[in-house]
Amino acid sequence: FSRASRLQTRTFSSTRPAARVFANGPLRAKEASPFVSNKYAVIDHEYDAIVVGAGGSGLRAAFGLAEAGFNTACISKLFPTRSHTVAAQGGINAALGNMHEDDWRWHMYDTVKGSDWLGDQDAIHYMTREAPASIVELENYGCPFSRTEDGKM
Repeated sequence: FSRASRLQTRTFSSTRPAARVFANGPLRAKEASPFVSNKYAVIDHEYDAIVVGAGGSGLRAAFGLAEAGFNTACISKLFPTRSHTVAAQGGINAALGNMHEDDWRWHMYDTVKGSDWLGDQDAIHYMTREAPASIVELENYGCPFSRTEDGKM
């Protein structure tokens, strides 16, 4: 399918069952609901994947899907710089070693201890080991992070 053939302009109708409203066929004006103006043109879009939420996880999922070749849409009720990850007061953590000696194993210990030893230690192990590379990746995508006076993250 070409991109042009996937985008159609048609009149919206809410009188059809939900599964048929988004069918690829054109809708006729006589099928339009009296509660919805039939003068409002709707442009149909077709995606392989839709990601809801543009926080750090949502944007990373959308980038990953797009990099894998999927036609992807990312939907957010807020502008991405106001989505949860950027707006979070507590921030996110990783053993970057940018200010003093640090190690992901210390981060793991702190996380396990902070969970009162109830956290999934395999998941915490993976998260803390991969966190530094993930933070650098998010920075490369444009996610703003606080900086030290000498410009380090």
